[in-house]
Amino acid sequence: MTTQEALQQIKNAPLAPVYLITGTEDFLIQEVRQAFFDRMKQDNLEELNFMSFDMEESGLGAVIDEAETLPFFGDYRLIFVENPYFLTGEKKNNTPEQDTDALLEYLKHPLETSVVVFWASYNKLDARKKITKALKKTTVIDAAPLQEKELRNFLQRYISNENIKISREAFDLFLRLTDYDLSKAMNEVEKLVLLAGTGGTITLQLVEDLVPKTLEHNIFELTEQILKGDTAKAYQTYEELHLQGEETIKLTAILIGQIRLLLQTKILQKIGYQQANIAETLGVHPYRVKLAMQQVAKFPLNLLVSMYDDLVENDYEVKTGQADKELNFQLFILKSTEQIKK
Repeated sequence: MTTQEALQQIKNAPLAPVYLITGTEDFLIQEVRQAFFDRMKQDNLEELNFMSFDMEESGLGAVIDEAETLPFFGDYRLIFVENPYFLTGEKKNNTPEQDTDALLEYLKHPLETSVVVFWASYNKLDARKKITKALKKTTVIDAAPLQEKELRNFLQRYISNENIKISREAFDLFLRLTDYDLSKAMNEVEKLVLLAGTGGTITLQLVEDLVPKTLEHNIFELTEQILKGDTAKAYQTYEELHLQGEETIKLTAILIGQIRLLLQTKILQKIGYQQANIAETLGVHPYRVKLAMQQVAKFPLNLLVSMYDDLVENDYEVKTGQADKELNFQLFILKSTEQIKK
């Protein structure tokens, strides 16, 4: 079930004996955690009926013993199982032996007086393992990162519920500056809501002033300026970063990564890959691929190849002492923007 469905179920319905929480979206995971604690309060459950086990330090035997213990002046015990690495293909050193067979037996007839929650915040579980298959037959809550449409809807609802509006330009920039990541967005949106005030509007200027830009965001802007052939702005952005103490060699390395992504996106598009396929193949967030697809649409492949080759050559010349790093970077901006203007 989705986290929104789960929050309602945990609040209002009888609790299941076993839950498996999957996915890596920290904000959603914390929401589900809090829902379990709120339910404990709602049910007037004593704190002694809550236990947490870290599987990198404890064995499953302790979890099962706790699950088979009667609650202390309450209807159930709440047991959190953290870091259940045995559900993945990962090998852990210096960790206790995990008796997954005993857990499999428990899962066949779990006690109704215990609520056992497995927090499996991993990118991938090993679906071949018996224990993974068994836990996936319990109550599974998916806390995976939201897709762009889901993320937009979630944030728009949150902002609207605060009786605040946000302009389209401001919303698009806000999503980009928070990397289309819900946890990052929720960390920043509260400041915007507070300053906009009830009945107010979150403007583009407010987002620019309050949401910090990472180095990667600044390099993204620099890339956009170069691809637009805007020599003056590209020089200005580079100089600002240089004055802020950013090393030219570091800027070059990040810019190489940006141009490489554009080049890879262009090539994969040419052979018929769609946004989701490209993101999966390259192992990058879908929103980065979406932006890359928008950027490369106007440019021929040979131009991107030329820019990439120039950057790699410049990097080599600087690192081998054949050229001045600042001058080389400036010449790259000039050459690239002049190429694009033609």
